[in-house]
Amino acid sequence: MLRNYITVGLRALAKNKTYAFINIFGLALGLAAAVLILLYVRYELSYDAALKDADRAYQFQTYYRGDARGNEAMPMQMTEFVAGRALAKDFPQVEKLVYVRSEEPVILQNGVAKQTEDVRIVDGNIFDVLKFPFIRGNPARALDDANSLAISESEAIRRFGTVDVVGKTLTLVLNSGNTDYRITGVFKDIPKNSQFAANIVARVEPNTEFSQFPTFMTSWGSQGGWYYVRLREGVKVEDINAQLPAWKKRNIPDEITNGERINEGDLQDFALVNVRDVHLGKGQRFGIRPTNDKRTVLTFGLVALMVLGMACVNFTNLATARASQRAREVALRKVLGATRGQLIAQFIGESMLVAGIAMLIALAIVEVLLPPFNNFLNADIHLRYFGYDSVLPQLIALVLLVGAAGGAYPAFYLSRFEPASVLRANKSAADAQGSGKLRNVLVIGQFAVSIALIICTTIIYAQTLYARTADQGYQRAGLFQVRNIDSQGVDTKVLRLVDQIRRLPGVQAAAATGIALQPNNNSMTSVFLPGNPSSINLGNYTVQAGFFRAMGMKLLAGRDFDELRPRDDATTPFPVNMEAERAFAARGANIIVSESAARRLGFHSPQEAIGKTLGASITLREIGIVPVTIIGVVGDARFRSMHDPLQPIMYLMAKNGFTHVDVRYAGIAPNVLRDEVQRVWDRLLPQVPFQGDFADDILRNEYKVDTARGQLFAGFALLSVVVGCLGLFGLASFTAERRTKEIGIRKVLGARTRDIVQLLVWQFSRPVLIANIIAWPVAWWVMRDWLNKFDERIALSPVPFLLAGGLALTIAVATIASHAFRVARANPILALRYE
Repeated sequence: MLRNYITVGLRALAKNKTYAFINIFGLALGLAAAVLILLYVRYELSYDAALKDADRAYQFQTYYRGDARGNEAMPMQMTEFVAGRALAKDFPQVEKLVYVRSEEPVILQNGVAKQTEDVRIVDGNIFDVLKFPFIRGNPARALDDANSLAISESEAIRRFGTVDVVGKTLTLVLNSGNTDYRITGVFKDIPKNSQFAANIVARVEPNTEFSQFPTFMTSWGSQGGWYYVRLREGVKVEDINAQLPAWKKRNIPDEITNGERINEGDLQDFALVNVRDVHLGKGQRFGIRPTNDKRTVLTFGLVALMVLGMACVNFTNLATARASQRAREVALRKVLGATRGQLIAQFIGESMLVAGIAMLIALAIVEVLLPPFNNFLNADIHLRYFGYDSVLPQLIALVLLVGAAGGAYPAFYLSRFEPASVLRANKSAADAQGSGKLRNVLVIGQFAVSIALIICTTIIYAQTLYARTADQGYQRAGLFQVRNIDSQGVDTKVLRLVDQIRRLPGVQAAAATGIALQPNNNSMTSVFLPGNPSSINLGNYTVQAGFFRAMGMKLLAGRDFDELRPRDDATTPFPVNMEAERAFAARGANIIVSESAARRLGFHSPQEAIGKTLGASITLREIGIVPVTIIGVVGDARFRSMHDPLQPIMYLMAKNGFTHVDVRYAGIAPNVLRDEVQRVWDRLLPQVPFQGDFADDILRNEYKVDTARGQLFAGFALLSVVVGCLGLFGLASFTAERRTKEIGIRKVLGARTRDIVQLLVWQFSRPVLIANIIAWPVAWWVMRDWLNKFDERIALSPVPFLLAGGLALTIAVATIASHAFRVARANPILALRYE
């Protein structure tokens, strides 16, 4: 019987090749989209899932709350150094705790410098917590000693050409100077779906490495690294997290500055987060690897299922529309003794057959698209049919689900035909009550999804374009930024480097700075107005004279920094010299503030702020408040992306403490400028790899994730329109065929071709118009929520909604117009000759 069912099903498909193509190809597209995105969702949800003992490995995170003083809400993965020590002291449930910092040291191999990305500095054996597999050495002992180092498999091959490197030496130039590190282990490359990343992991002694930063190890407001914690067997992390509010009150002391009592614990919450939950967790700022939002991931999964649902709708619609062609077959089978259950099994089996064929085509599409999809997302997604991460059971389940979902209604619908009514002359049971209404409802659902996706795509594209092209407060064109100047050995030559860059042809201005485009640091300080004991928080960054000219920022009031005026110079020695700090605090300094900083300080105009003296906590707390005078107000510059609030900033001029050099150029090709700057760099700093980027590239990269999401939505929107139009094409074909006699009669009675075309076009346009009514409010609600994540955003105008509705209607009309026109021009004699 099964063989008979398969034979009948294949013959039914072969009998109408258009129907078979639309059903199979449309379903294959839907399945390919579903498989591809469900692989992506599974990948995003699988971060560190394969890590050994991952259930006991945690990251200690800090969540800043916003307040009226100007502190930003900032859930971050980093934690203060002192916080981890206090955690280990108070919670015996902590079995192992390791502090990790990210560094970009110069690495010497046989005296030759070679840059390496993802270098981690640790104060213990991180591989006791994050148990990544090793291919050489013992992971349990790899970082037992200071000056020991573990290296990744690919980094070992890149540097030495082999993984047999245990015992070899690399020299790292860190804060403590040039130090030889002995390689004690080689670990397998850490997979991309891990929240941790490293090519080199080096063990240091914190008291030595951080000795030049006297307050870093004791400050409850300085986050510079990550803590990883291994809990003892059987410990419930919920119990520890529940005790952390009381723990921070016991450990974080009050600090009195200028008479104001502040406790850092009032601004921060702490939590231990399992490493498997870090990637999609609450702490989205300052992660080792880029994070993602769980709601966004699940949204893509939902959209993929919606596209798949649209393909199933096509099957249902076309199967019920074709019912008249199979009505007599059903009737004859019933007359010959077939039960309704057998007919239902037959038609659902045919649906499963179509789904199976479509799945084979879909998998071929996925295999072709997966490499560029991985490259697009910078992921490492695999499609494996066998093994521990096999998707075969899920694929089989998807075929059964799609087959049942697409074939259930047609099966029950077709199997209920009464033989007597079907076999009666000129009567078809296929025109059963309500079947046309169901098809209209399903078509409305299809186009509602398509229209909503088109709207979302348009708005995401418009917002991303706005974010990339809007005025950032500085001139992007002609701006080049040099990185890596805070590497060991560079700081002493920065001023000479900038001076020689300024001499290059085409360079209009150049200056070193502690604030960069899309910075990876955040520095805040407390500022006091005269007579007010309550502080105001501002961003605090040092710049070199000429910085604002190099950035192309507007001076709104006052004057720029002047190297010839001693009070403009806020330089203090590094490492810290207490006597010099006291002298600086007694002398004071001049500052320039941004326009938003002036407003936060209570000034109604930039000019009103000029000459005002404030107290700023810009030196060691032991020294006290430094008097600072505002000499200038510059326009706001958005150094970070529009996802983050605009930061009010206080600028100080100094000769150290820099992270980047900004170069303003004109009249010279960008690639030539880059080469000239690199020649200067290589001449002064031959052992330090050169790194530089143009402002446009930096900004483009900042919105890379938003651009990718927009492109994914665009792909889904296009796919949904294609699937919807395939179904509409099939329905139009069958409807036109079924109404041939009706159209013939209308033409005999005087209807023009235009009237017939309008009749058929209107029949299929109404569902699209109704779909707009459903799609618009849903898309508006979703996009309003998405746009609210930006500090600056486009207005949610009616234009994207009207464009999407008009585009969907145009595509629908174009899809069915050829059928309508062909049927309307047919000779009525051909339709009525046998009546």
